[in-house]
Amino acid sequence: MIHFIHAADVHLDSPLIGLARYGDAPVDEIRGASRRAFENLVELALREGVAFLILAGDLYDGDWKDYNTGIFIARQMSRLREANIRVFITAGNHDAASQLTRSLKLPDNVHLFSTRKAESVSLPELNVVIHGRGFTDRVVSDDISKQYPQAREGLFNIGVLHTSLNGREGHDVYAPCTIDGLKAKGYQYWALGHVHRYEVISSDPWVVYPGNLQGRHIRETGAKGCVIVQVDDSEVTDVRHESVDILRWTVAEVDASGTKDASDVMDRAAKALDQVWSNHGGMPVIARLRIIGASAAHDVFRANPDHWEAQFRAVAQEYGDGRLWIEKVLFQTQPEADIEERAGDEAIGAILNELRLLAADPSQVAGLLYDLNQLKQKLPADILLGPNSADPTNPQIMASMLSEAREFLESRLLKGGTQP
Repeated sequence: MIHFIHAADVHLDSPLIGLARYGDAPVDEIRGASRRAFENLVELALREGVAFLILAGDLYDGDWKDYNTGIFIARQMSRLREANIRVFITAGNHDAASQLTRSLKLPDNVHLFSTRKAESVSLPELNVVIHGRGFTDRVVSDDISKQYPQAREGLFNIGVLHTSLNGREGHDVYAPCTIDGLKAKGYQYWALGHVHRYEVISSDPWVVYPGNLQGRHIRETGAKGCVIVQVDDSEVTDVRHESVDILRWTVAEVDASGTKDASDVMDRAAKALDQVWSNHGGMPVIARLRIIGASAAHDVFRANPDHWEAQFRAVAQEYGDGRLWIEKVLFQTQPEADIEERAGDEAIGAILNELRLLAADPSQVAGLLYDLNQLKQKLPADILLGPNSADPTNPQIMASMLSEAREFLESRLLKGGTQP
């Protein structure tokens, strides 16, 4: 019986996004988070005494700022070498962007798969053969899995591939391929990378995304880590996910329905944050609060969201011994009364009705999207990319913006807004 670790998407030395502008941000926790998670991965490999470690792409996060990144990796690989643990690495799209990586000399226990063609490495003492190929360029639009050889009979075959398969939500398309195409190779295990959440695509044969090692922003919530695979007589007998992250991201929903004022909502938020802290067993947590539901506090929140976000941040400080932080507060409440009942004024009702008609008329929305597309060309790239991206030409985002505009106008026109 043997067991090995399958990890991917380390994105070493990449920053955690979304907290820098806050004075109470966990600077010490954030700095070096990806390195600490990688150290935890190495510790896990040593503790479990695995036969080998597979890193299925994006070990790095593009080109290094300096050689310290490479020195760190070499040191960690040497620790594994001392324990006779071999390491097999494929280059992903982010690795392909790194120039310094290509000149880095790693210990002899590390095998970097070719970026030109698929190759196979036999481990006769384990009755295992590992097939893999890395990315030559950052963008790979071909199905490189077609280059992989058929399974070798009598051996446990592992395929290592950085791919988006046939498309995964929230991820760009790289090295696209199909599940049927992978199964046709006859391998017992496919060690995939690129998707940043743990996902078992198939168990016959096993096709697995381990997710990334450390969540870096609010779109990467929950426990992050690797998988430990147990093999007995060339058959997978166990696949389990092990977390190695050093802090977590989460979204906490606070239902403000029926609350009489902001104080009531804050009481409910306190209970939600207490639950968040309990759910993660004392690990540092970065939370986004979503305040939803119909509440009498709706207009107050809309009138001065920055003020109330600061208030919710203060509430968070009461929990987690200073290890629970708020990334952002989204005020997505609605007014208690129905809009038609409140909009008795003919002019106000006409304005609000016009927004409703606009959202319901595909031709008008299409015209608006065309105008916004012209505006999009002039926007800075950081507005359109990243964890808080907002593409105004996305129909779903457009619908949300129209809804928010209607609520904002309702609050301002019907009540004139309320200051805290």
